[in-house]
Amino acid sequence: MSVLEADAPTRRVALTLEFDGGDFRGWQAQPTGERTVQGAVEAAFARLPGTHGRVHAAGRTDAGVHALAMTAHVDTRSALPAERLRLALNAHLPRDVAVLAVEDVAPTFEAQFGATYRRYLYRMRAVRGAPRGLALDRARVLMVHTPLDVDAMQRAAGAFVGTRDFSSLATQETRSRTRTLLMCELREGDGDLELHVAADGFLRGMVRAIAGTLLRVGAGRLAPDAIAEVLAAKDRRRAGRAVAPHALYFVEAGYAPWDAARSDARLARLRGRAG
Repeated sequence: MSVLEADAPTRRVALTLEFDGGDFRGWQAQPTGERTVQGAVEAAFARLPGTHGRVHAAGRTDAGVHALAMTAHVDTRSALPAERLRLALNAHLPRDVAVLAVEDVAPTFEAQFGATYRRYLYRMRAVRGAPRGLALDRARVLMVHTPLDVDAMQRAAGAFVGTRDFSSLATQETRSRTRTLLMCELREGDGDLELHVAADGFLRGMVRAIAGTLLRVGAGRLAPDAIAEVLAAKDRRRAGRAVAPHALYFVEAGYAPWDAARSDARLARLRGRAG
């Protein structure tokens, strides 16, 4: 270690992370040693000169969930400038995690507690009669083999928006179940269905439960105008099951008031980079 690195002051940096969650047991490091995204990023920091703290993310994604742009922060005594730090971390990260950006931030910046909203994307594809991507996209998209009434699903999606008790979507939740949904839209394009959900916070499995409930609507087992009644019941049995995690993506964490157009523009840039 050089004198410069040994004497470097502690600084806080924000990371923007992209990861494929397929082979991870979620974000959070586990005492039993399962492979996690937090563990992989902290292991990469450990390979660099200097001392480094824990890496804290804006959201604790479940096993199998991916991220287009997860924000995290870490306190480090690395002397590397931000861009060189990004390159150094990527040199030591596994292929299913990448640092898209590193930025020096104020010591008060908090990736989790400073976020004003979080946005997720759930990808679905109706493949009955059109089996496109069954092999290539099986780990990225939920393949739906039953006919769907997409118009009914789109009408039902809007009923989730607002501030309310979401107990009907809660699983193993000990925190307050009241959340404010800022966006819940089902968008159709190129044969795919994409559920876009943004909120000030989410309950565990909440987005996947919304997707499962909308699939019940699409299959004709739940009326679009019944969503309000389902939520008012505060009974998990009334909503649809939580669908599989492999089609869920953490899109972004926001640190300014919600602006749908700005968020959509960032998503478009992220997907352009990925494509």
